[in-house]
Amino acid sequence: MKIMSINCGSSSLKFKLFEMPEEKVITEGQFERIGFKEMGLYKIKANGLKEETELQLKDHSVAVETLLKDLIDKKIINSLDEIKGVGHRIVQGGKYFDKSCLVDEDVKKKIEELIDLAPLHNRPHLIGINAFEAHLPNIKQTVVFDTAFHQTMKEECFMYAVPYRWYKEYGIRKYGAHGTSHQYVANEYARLTGKNIEDLKLITCHIGNGASITAIDGGKCVDTSMGLTPLEGIPMGTRSGNIDPTVVSYICEKEGKDAKTVVNELNKISGYLGVSCYSNDARDLEEKYHEGDKLSRLALEIQDKRIVDYIGSYYFLLGRVDAIIFTAGIGENSSEMRKRVVDRLGVIGAKIDDIENAKRGFAHRISSKDSKVDLWAIPTNEELVIARDTLKLITE
Repeated sequence: MKIMSINCGSSSLKFKLFEMPEEKVITEGQFERIGFKEMGLYKIKANGLKEETELQLKDHSVAVETLLKDLIDKKIINSLDEIKGVGHRIVQGGKYFDKSCLVDEDVKKKIEELIDLAPLHNRPHLIGINAFEAHLPNIKQTVVFDTAFHQTMKEECFMYAVPYRWYKEYGIRKYGAHGTSHQYVANEYARLTGKNIEDLKLITCHIGNGASITAIDGGKCVDTSMGLTPLEGIPMGTRSGNIDPTVVSYICEKEGKDAKTVVNELNKISGYLGVSCYSNDARDLEEKYHEGDKLSRLALEIQDKRIVDYIGSYYFLLGRVDAIIFTAGIGENSSEMRKRVVDRLGVIGAKIDDIENAKRGFAHRISSKDSKVDLWAIPTNEELVIARDTLKLITE
């Protein structure tokens, strides 16, 4: 059975087509610069070949139409009827969704209602759902929520110390993000080590352009670093992470801006980019770091310190930690970041094996033999989780 996993961003659409339940990837790729005046970019990998094409991408519907046509033209599939389900990644499910579900009008209405909590994400997610509905009206679609995994947090972890009325009337609380990724690597660690997930206390570090840390006890989230929106937590590629809230009003007063503008700057021009004054890409900053650039070094070290802050906090929350797992673009691929972070964790007995840490591209242990904490780098696979949930939902 063929299942499509879809992740629509504000100007992008990533896809993977799986043969399920074999979990074989048939094709994958992405569309970039959707909605831009300049030409967009379409990348696809299939039949052992990688192709890139420039084309005008007015909206996500054009991307969906292009993809479906290409699947036939390239003989990846013989008929669109072979696709039995499409699963969509949804960033914000709010209080409504603690698990994946089939798409219906009520589900779409709730996703739309939550746009204010994830304006860069939920809106394009809906556009993607509607685009597939228009081109494949008889297909079953599902939604898999980044926030669902975090719904097991206790009130003391997800509530803010603000007027309780804000929570009751507006849903002001911590929701978290990257839940699909945290859940996947936690279960993958248990599978790879032959351990029972219910016996494990884990800290998972999803470090990419967006980044979050999660404490997991017995396979369930007990706390996570992102909050009401993905702005809370550690500094990221362009996001500031935690700051004193009065910074917003202070900059509004000093620069004559409104709060919405300042919050947008905290999302779009802060983090690596804001501190380094150079780039939001960790690879660029690590290169400049070795050239002696002080601001690039500072940007990386601020993030390293905040990652360790969360790991330390979660160590005490969990009572112990059996393993710390690094995942996502930077977590999986930057041996330098992992080394910098682990070197700060000596107090809990964490030690890295430099030879193993230098490897990448596959799941492996990076801790030394005398480390008191198991350290792993595990590539995440959110698309596979989406495909698995979709298969389960459409066959039940």
